[in-house]
Amino acid sequence: MKDYTKLLPDHTAKYVGDNDLYLEVFKGESSIEVVASRPPLLFVHGAFTGSWMWSKYIPYFIREGWTCYCMNLRSHYKSRQLDMTKITFEDYLEDIKEIMEEEFEIAPILIGFSMGGILSQKLAETVDITGLVLIDSVISREVHEAAPYEELAQTITDIIVPAPVREEHSSIDESADDIEFQRKYLGTESAKAYNAFSFTTESQGISIDSSLISCPCLVIKAVSSDNDDLQGKITAELLRGEYFGLWGTTHTGVLVGQRYMESVEKILEWLRKQSVQQ
Repeated sequence: MKDYTKLLPDHTAKYVGDNDLYLEVFKGESSIEVVASRPPLLFVHGAFTGSWMWSKYIPYFIREGWTCYCMNLRSHYKSRQLDMTKITFEDYLEDIKEIMEEEFEIAPILIGFSMGGILSQKLAETVDITGLVLIDSVISREVHEAAPYEELAQTITDIIVPAPVREEHSSIDESADDIEFQRKYLGTESAKAYNAFSFTTESQGISIDSSLISCPCLVIKAVSSDNDDLQGKITAELLRGEYFGLWGTTHTGVLVGQRYMESVEKILEWLRKQSVQQ
């Protein structure tokens, strides 16, 4: 198995705050002037995962002079393990705020995947950020009302949610090696947090007031159906952002699958555009 975390360039890592949030920092490979003039990129992972999930992405961003901060929410990856039965969606929001307050003088661009995407949207309602990139984000209540799932999920009744089972060769865009890499690191998730953003008979997901979000946005969606595509387009419309649908890709495949570069190239193109406009 190829462990993509072992291929990352030298970087610094530290623990932040009372909950010892594990933060990895990759300095941009460019002139000091270029790096200093750009906002930092803060990568926010999804449920069950951690900063390791960005391993394929990071080298391309630092080569173009972007300094990348890859955080880990409490009880994820190398952050200190806490009682996950008590962790809430709001706790995760506080984790992101803490990293931002401790690390940044310039408001960052948030890049959120899955649960990290809905967390980033909620945060952007009240916290100043320079930009927002959503990668196959959990959809908001407002998007679900406009383009609902055909079937609701089941409310999680366990005290924690076990790591997803990944079978080899079960993905259209992930190799056996990609899947094995994930199986090595996937962990459990807070049931309270998971139920908060899910759509069930008991939960209607997280509401996002898009009128409060004024920064430039990019929405990338893994698309396997017309409804997936519609949800992505509505998300971008509500956020007044750009949309890029990746047909024939999977949820995790957009980060670690065989077509991950399509997503990377779109984000870099969008970042270049924002740099010119600034």
